Amino acid sequence: MDYGTYRGIYTIIMLLVFAGIIWWAYSKHSKKRFDKAANSIFEEDELKESRKKERSAQDNEQQAHKD
Repeated sequence: MDYGTYRGIYTIIMLLVFAGIIWWAYSKHSKKRFDKAANSIFEEDELKESRKKERSAQDNEQQAHKD
């Protein structure tokens, strides 16, 4: 086998890997997981906001007890 044959085999392998990645990314099985990952940033923001509200409520409560 010469260099051209190796390049051809390598090209076919890379094409199959690419097709496999595309199939995996667009399969219905992965959609739920990808949607959850995409929306997780919004859940994180909501969690941060709720923690801020809890802290401010606790600070206000502590301030009321000091007075």
